[in-house]
Amino acid sequence: MREQSTDLRETVRQRYAAAAVKVTEGGTACCGPQPVEVDENFGSTLYAAHERDALPAEALAASLGCGNPTAVAELREGERVLDLGSGGGIDVLLSARRVGPTGKAYGLDMTDEMLALALANAERAGATNVEFLKGTIEAVPLPASTIDVVISNCVINLSVDKAAVFAETFRVLRPGGRIGVSDVVADDALTSEQRAERGDYVGCIAGALSFAEYRAGLEAAGFTGVEITPTHPVADGMHSALVRAVKPIAAADEPGGPASTDATTDTATDRATDTTTDTCCGATGC
Repeated sequence: MREQSTDLRETVRQRYAAAAVKVTEGGTACCGPQPVEVDENFGSTLYAAHERDALPAEALAASLGCGNPTAVAELREGERVLDLGSGGGIDVLLSARRVGPTGKAYGLDMTDEMLALALANAERAGATNVEFLKGTIEAVPLPASTIDVVISNCVINLSVDKAAVFAETFRVLRPGGRIGVSDVVADDALTSEQRAERGDYVGCIAGALSFAEYRAGLEAAGFTGVEITPTHPVADGMHSALVRAVKPIAAADEPGGPASTDATTDTATDRATDTTTDTCCGATGC
């Protein structure tokens, strides 16, 4: 099982590394033979025109998500935001604009090529309140209780250990912090085999949780106020959905122990000097 998980993660990494290279060379990140932009269910067309106009073309070209998590997260001035699977950086850059100079936006990615593209996009955008970290979303290189909002755009479905993702998300959020995630979610009636029939793992379909599984996973990690709202179909019985949840004010990161009060997330640079993420693909697979 561990070997299979490692193989799946490497397949995901290779897929998004190739997408980053293509964008760097002047193309558009694609899923299969067609660019993502031709499929209205995925890509930068899911963002408002004024948001697209404010970003580098390369950030838009690398957009492979299934929604706009920065809109659902309702980001506020001065907040610290973490994007799980930041890819080319589109959601990090949008978050940085929303939280302003007193806030900060972190991007986490496991792919060197996507990280390099994101750093270049941040420079093009003149963004100074951003930081990209290399790592996996199952082991976030940030201290506990230091993030106000965690966002993600069609990436959690790609994880080979979603329970670890939910636990790490809970850990890094401060008490009272929240998540605003776009992801692919399956109808509860669909079996794992039926999900695989509708698209492959790298295509963000086969690895998707059902609505009930997603809710149960977040609640098991300690989240409350879980809301999962489908927005549009991406395959038969498969939906892009907006996911919201809150870390309770009284939550402790360690059983029997108080939550950390260390709010100095800039120590992330000391704990992870590399950076990159997973990012999602199109509904028909890659």
